[in-house]
Amino acid sequence: MVVKVDNRIGYGNSHDGIWWLPCLFFILFSFFFSPARAQSLTLVELNCENLFDVSHDSLKQDNEYLPDATRHWTGKRYWRKLNNIAQEILSCRDDGIPDLVALCEVENDSVLTALVRRSLLRNAGYEYLMTSSPDLRGVDVALLYSPFSFAPLNYRSIRITPVQGMRPTRDVLYVSGRLLSGDTLHLFVVHAPSRYGGERHSRPFRLAVADALCQAVDSIAALSPRSAIVVAGDFNDYHHSPILNRLEKHGLSSVTVQARGENGVRGTYRYQGKWQSLDHVLASPSLYNKVDTAFIHSPLFLLEEEPVYGGLRPRRTYNGLRYQPGYSDHLPLVVRFRW
Repeated sequence: MVVKVDNRIGYGNSHDGIWWLPCLFFILFSFFFSPARAQSLTLVELNCENLFDVSHDSLKQDNEYLPDATRHWTGKRYWRKLNNIAQEILSCRDDGIPDLVALCEVENDSVLTALVRRSLLRNAGYEYLMTSSPDLRGVDVALLYSPFSFAPLNYRSIRITPVQGMRPTRDVLYVSGRLLSGDTLHLFVVHAPSRYGGERHSRPFRLAVADALCQAVDSIAALSPRSAIVVAGDFNDYHHSPILNRLEKHGLSSVTVQARGENGVRGTYRYQGKWQSLDHVLASPSLYNKVDTAFIHSPLFLLEEEPVYGGLRPRRTYNGLRYQPGYSDHLPLVVRFRW
């Protein structure tokens, strides 16, 4: 079932009356800047690893990330985390800022407002769209976008109908928008259910997300077979998994299957000493052919030594219950498209 979560275009509660400003900026920027610049688009996908604020939502199970909880999630730690995520995003591109950033594991509108308005991203000019999901912990997905390179036309939240034994999960965020090239981009941000209880037990839950995605992609392709469609997020599954195979049967291809990083990084996530990729970016044929580069962003400041298995791993915020001022347990994917 497809539902619309609200009518805001990325400004949050305090700017509902001026939603048209990003479109004005977009038009002016398109008019004054050269066509050559309009021919590229940089997309980043990042799981933020529990980007929670320090306030309790009585409707959600967010008690783990509160000042008096076992993790002692204080305001100081929260703001350090915000700035670390901001630094990570800004470092993904050395000739400007990423045009689009697909984020997973962000709690609410308050967190996104703080990220784009008060963190190290405050001068980047990002706006955002996000879901408001039935996920029990209050975890959602979001899209940061630069209004100078992307103008949203429509967005909605795709609610996943639970199958037997499945808990309510994150909605899929759908956004369509106009690029500087004049093309329309259809983008989905997804965070599929985890493997809790085992891969076989939880597989139907992720397949339910795949089915909802396939239905949405098919509806777009039916109206315009050459539509530019991209799906990005944390699928909690690997390239050869049933969920990725199902999406590929509906015309999408992974553009990050061969993505690698610096410093020996061969995946976005490291488990028991093995690099794996749970994060993926897939594209429709018309967009797949426009991929210029696709890589895992892995500078040394995002990594730390692995004491048990050796080598390097992502510098995360918590090792078990032990806090460290890290970034995330996932590394970002970066894809640059050229027209």
